Amino acid sequence: MSFRRGEYPYGGGDKNGGVQPMQHGEESSERAKTQQPVKLQPSWEENNLPEDELNFKNQTMDDASLALNQPPDKYNLVYLTFLIHGIGVLTPWNMFITADKYFTEHKLSEEYTGEILPYVTNFMQYLTFASQVPNVFFNWLNIFIQIGGNLTTRIVWSISIEVVVFIVTIVLAMIDTSTWPVPFFWITMVCVVILNMANGIYQNTVFGMAAKLPGKYTGAVILGSNISGTFTAVVSLLSTIMASNKKMAAIYYFITALFVLLVCFDTYFALPLNRFYRHHELREKKNAELRKQMNQGRTQRIPYLHILKKSLPQLYNVFFIFFVTLSIFPAIQTNVKRGDENFFIGEDYYTGITCFLTFNVCAMVGSYLTSLLRWPGPKYLWIFVTLRVLYIPFFFFCNYQINGIERHIPVYVTSDWVYWIVAITMGLTSGYFSSLAMMYTPGCVEERYSSTAGMFAAASLITGIFTGILSTFLWPWIIKHVKY
Repeated sequence: MSFRRGEYPYGGGDKNGGVQPMQHGEESSERAKTQQPVKLQPSWEENNLPEDELNFKNQTMDDASLALNQPPDKYNLVYLTFLIHGIGVLTPWNMFITADKYFTEHKLSEEYTGEILPYVTNFMQYLTFASQVPNVFFNWLNIFIQIGGNLTTRIVWSISIEVVVFIVTIVLAMIDTSTWPVPFFWITMVCVVILNMANGIYQNTVFGMAAKLPGKYTGAVILGSNISGTFTAVVSLLSTIMASNKKMAAIYYFITALFVLLVCFDTYFALPLNRFYRHHELREKKNAELRKQMNQGRTQRIPYLHILKKSLPQLYNVFFIFFVTLSIFPAIQTNVKRGDENFFIGEDYYTGITCFLTFNVCAMVGSYLTSLLRWPGPKYLWIFVTLRVLYIPFFFFCNYQINGIERHIPVYVTSDWVYWIVAITMGLTSGYFSSLAMMYTPGCVEERYSSTAGMFAAASLITGIFTGILSTFLWPWIIKHVKY
């Protein structure tokens, strides 16, 4: 093989056609050129990624870079998505309890059915039991057994079931059920049970998803839950104003609930398109793979008892906040009567404004305040949460009257202003402290267990609601039988 002058592989040729060896400086320069790294893409060079971070299997360059560099939550889209899901998780419960008069004064009324049904007077008790028992059960079960598989499967199936139940409810509102009121009642109860079974999984999963992100996203779910009550009350009012009768009002009302669930369904599938959300998903996936490698491919069992012990103080906070709140609202507050006939809020609007509107708006504001201020810290929150138990005797000593029951306990709080101001503080503390407790819970454990801790918090929330509602059955008995 022959080479022309200047084409020798080692050094240059001499004037006689021989090979001239490289000088030491030329050799070093040439070696440095050949050892320079290949530039793959400008974005990679900008990130100055270490070599071990470039070994991403089954990922695009963009995904690998995204896993290492957190982008901003542009336009707060992820925050708004979890806010919407917060509204969605309590919409089924709020829709049915707010529609109490539709069932008791229309579908099950003597005027409509032609008979007096025993279910009317205790309808809320039936509804509460049918709603909360499956909700509590499936919230706790979903922590230990991932019903329905992965997150997507659980979200899709739970929302789909809720949509079907609301379609059945709308159909029942449209047809004439006056000749079969008893089957209508039990069909409604079965629908409520199925609805809350699905909702228990849905709610638990949403809190588990939010726990993977910074604390404010769990706060967004709580804020949405508090907005849900205000939203439902407004929808109920508007549907009553716009509709010509109770039948059409119920149809409009339940169609709105259907629309909310469909929005939740769509926004869930939009989450993976968001770079901020994908960053946290990819980071968690990579951490899970690293843990799997460290365990030599063995599946690591979730230490539920360890997570429970570490997060127990915050789980107590979550439970007790909702226990106290639901012991008072709405059972006691809806039965507090106006004490002063000259009070500027009339009798017709007194309960609507001082109870429902005040609590829902104040709870919503309280939840929002956690985005501006987070005090007290996780260590001392339990003190303020426990002190909220004083709200129960305070409202008990207000002008709490139940029709048909003679009150033997004296009324000590007769001022409507005092009652209303304390009601405002009760709503604010409920929203504020519940958001803080839910946000603090995932941080009590290692990052890889934050999702499970979030599920424990969601189950504690529902358990607090359930036990708080159960306690309300004692209040009529107490004011009737306790004498002093």
